[in-house]
Amino acid sequence: PDYGKMLDQARILAQTQYKTAMVLPLSGFTTPAGVEAGLARIVDTAGIPLTLYIKSEDYVDVDTLVRLIDRGTLIAVKYAIVRKDPANDPYLRRLLESVPASKVVSGMGERPALVHVRDFGLAAWTTGSGCIAANAIMALLKAAKEGRAEEAQRLYDAFMPLETLRDNISLIRVLHDAVTLSGIADMGPILPLLSQSPAEALPAIGDAAKALLAFEQKLAASAQTANA
Repeated sequence: PDYGKMLDQARILAQTQYKTAMVLPLSGFTTPAGVEAGLARIVDTAGIPLTLYIKSEDYVDVDTLVRLIDRGTLIAVKYAIVRKDPANDPYLRRLLESVPASKVVSGMGERPALVHVRDFGLAAWTTGSGCIAANAIMALLKAAKEGRAEEAQRLYDAFMPLETLRDNISLIRVLHDAVTLSGIADMGPILPLLSQSPAEALPAIGDAAKALLAFEQKLAASAQTANA
C-alpha cells in the first residue's frame, strides 16, 4: 500500500510473468494527484497494469480513477467503499458512466455482491465465505449473471448468517476462525497485529460456519445426483 514497498515489489514483478498486481488501500498521507502519479511510476517500473483496491472516496476521486483506467495504468478496480445501502451509491454510478462495468469487481464479500452484480452489472466479487462454500458461491454468481432472481436470493441468504458476523466483528478474523471451526482446516493462530475473534462469539461463528458447509455439501450432492 505504501510507495516505498510498492516500488520494491514493482522491480520484482518486472522479472515475472504476472499480468497484474493489486495495490492495497492506504489510509491517510495520500492525495488523488499523488496516487495518480505514484501508480503511473509503478506501472512504468513493473511493466504491467495494476488492479486498484479502493475503500474510500478520499483515496482517489472518480475523474482520476477514470483517467487511470483510460490510460491503461489500471486494468481493474476492486471496489470496496462501504455503503449503508449498496444500491444507493452515487460514486459507483458516476464511475460506471465512464468505465466499463467489466473492469470493476465488488470487493466486500457477499453482503453487497448481489446488488453490485445484478443492479450495477459488475464483473464479479471477491468472496469471503466462499472459502467454506466454493460451489455455492459459484452457483450464486451464475444465477446472478443469468438473472435467475429467486435462485440467486436463496443462495445469497445461505451466506448471510456468517457474513453478518464478519460485518459485525471483523471480516478477516471471523473468516479465519470460521474455516477452523467448520472443520475444513486448522488455520492456526492468527498473526499479530490481529487476534482471534472474541471468545464469546466463537460458538456463533462455529454454528454459522458449519451450517454454511452443510448447505454447500447438500448443494454439491444435489448437483451430483442431477448429473448422474
